[in-house]
Amino acid sequence: MFGLRVRSELDLPELCPLDTAAEPDVTVKVGSVPAPADARPGVHLQNGSLILVTPGVAIYSIEEGRAITVDPAPGVPKRNVRLYLLGSVFGLMLHQRGMLPLHANAVEVKGKAVLFMGKSGAGKSTLAAWFQDRGRRVITDDVCVIEFAEDGQPWVRTGVPRLRLWREVLTATGRDVADYERSFIGESAPDKYDVPFVDRHDIRLPLGAIYLLERADSLGIKRITGLAALEAAFANTYRGSYVGKIGTSHAHWSAIVKLVRRTPMFRAERCWGLDELDDQSASLLSHAEEILANGSESRCA
Repeated sequence: MFGLRVRSELDLPELCPLDTAAEPDVTVKVGSVPAPADARPGVHLQNGSLILVTPGVAIYSIEEGRAITVDPAPGVPKRNVRLYLLGSVFGLMLHQRGMLPLHANAVEVKGKAVLFMGKSGAGKSTLAAWFQDRGRRVITDDVCVIEFAEDGQPWVRTGVPRLRLWREVLTATGRDVADYERSFIGESAPDKYDVPFVDRHDIRLPLGAIYLLERADSLGIKRITGLAALEAAFANTYRGSYVGKIGTSHAHWSAIVKLVRRTPMFRAERCWGLDELDDQSASLLSHAEEILANGSESRCA
């Protein structure tokens, strides 16, 4: 996951098992995590570690981007513990490691990764499901980590290999709700379900283009450059509010500048709702294919 080897005392069925004796990049164990003096929900800095408090689920400790300790609440479903672990907790860990996680998914188009980023509810996972249903390889959903080669080329690695889809999206895309498990168990929990990727292999692809998903009355795709592109990438950093607490603001901004300089970015305005999904998604795919086919568009000015 994200190019990292994870060794965990918790069963993590969402991840692909690795047949290797190599030392892990990240270890996950179950143990006691003292609650911070200010035990409000959220992130706290305590004795050099980051502590994430999620009431009724668990307290998590993340140290130096390498060691995670999970202290589950009594009787909490394991699925709920894993949801925060593979989401916000790994987001903290990625920031600690100096990596650049974006709130985005990535699909393969013409041998390159194309990102679709946006706020929660922007339809990223629904769009990824559309690509998957048409035989396109989905590389990651919700969290997309960017890494840079020595020449500055940004690359994308496989994330958690599953989509999280609303019940209405499952039904609209021809899936049977009974075939999938709820992402989070609870009476007031969102009615979302985990849908594993068809292809769960580790993948590493060069980044070709980024699309910022936004709402509008009709489909429109416009190029974003300069400060607007920088601001869009910063605003769509996964758990970007953690950056200041971790103390990685300078490195984070440097990575965003490098990303924007090397990658064309577009604002994709589209109608909300499933009725327009097929036509608009096909238009986005056609646009991405055209951009990637034109080598002169592969780099920002």
